[in-house]
Amino acid sequence: MLAEIDHALRTVGSASTGGSAPSPADAAPEAELDAAEQRHAAGLMRVNHSGEVCAQALYRGQALTAKSAATRADMTAAAREEEDHLDWCQQRLDELDAHPSRLNPLWYAASFALGAGAGLVGDRLGLGFVAATEDQVCEHLRDHLERLPAQDARSRALVTRMLADEAAHAHRARRAGALTFPGPVQAAMTLTSRLMTALSYRG
Repeated sequence: MLAEIDHALRTVGSASTGGSAPSPADAAPEAELDAAEQRHAAGLMRVNHSGEVCAQALYRGQALTAKSAATRADMTAAAREEEDHLDWCQQRLDELDAHPSRLNPLWYAASFALGAGAGLVGDRLGLGFVAATEDQVCEHLRDHLERLPAQDARSRALVTRMLADEAAHAHRARRAGALTFPGPVQAAMTLTSRLMTALSYRG
């Protein structure tokens, strides 16, 4: 439990969580952005950073309560992979002279509770939340690729790589037996996701 508290504090405190892979943005040149474009790019990257905070909490919460050792190992591995995304988003926010969302502690706590609760009910339900959440993340990332300034190659390279990774996580959860949620549940998750996105974009 102390290890989980430490990880949560480092995640919401913008400290490195241990990700070590080089950022996909490193190979792209920095673009000249005007003030409005920089604020917009920063807002979108802040949303992505908050999404990675939620992913950390969801995976680690489910790993804590998963019924099977295989699911626990999968969730732990996925959380480790998401650490790279979290660090990449923080790096890009720093480059854009922007801060993470001040609501990240709330997002982390809610997502951890959701993951832990789903894990207690059963692995299929927990995997279902993972798959549905990753679907929401992919939808946001595709939207961000449309909305990011065309010349912001660094942010675009980062979002493109994250999109591929998140889609792979959703596929892996379904392959492991994820429960498919009915339409009303998916609609409620979409509404919640949009609320989080709007609040995180503004700071």
